[in-house]
Amino acid sequence: MTDERPPTLSAHEQVTEIWELIVAYTKQETVDPLSKIGVYLAWGVAGALFLGFGFVFLTMSVLRALQTETGTTFTGNWSWVPYFIVVVGLVLVASLFWWARGARRKEPS
Repeated sequence: MTDERPPTLSAHEQVTEIWELIVAYTKQETVDPLSKIGVYLAWGVAGALFLGFGFVFLTMSVLRALQTETGTTFTGNWSWVPYFIVVVGLVLVASLFWWARGARRKEPS
C-alpha cells in the first residue's frame, strides 16, 4: 500500500490562495450588495425628485386657479386665503405621507 498524500502548497502559494479568498469574499459581501443598493437608491432618488416636482407644479397650479378662477372672492383683504388653502393642503398631504410611513414601519416582519 502506498501512502498517497495530497501535494502540499508552498508558503507563497498558501498566502496567494488566502489573499484571493479574502478578495473574493470582500467583493461578495461588500461590493455586490453596495451595487444593488446603488440601483435601489438611484430609483428612489429619481422617484423622490419626480414626486417633489409634481407637488410643486400641482401646488402652483392650485394656487393660480384659486387666484384667477374665483372671481373677486379672494381680492383685497382676502388675497391671503388662497395661500392659506394651499399651505393647509400641503400640510395635510405631508401628514398623510408621514402617517403612511409610520403605519408601514409598525407592521410585523
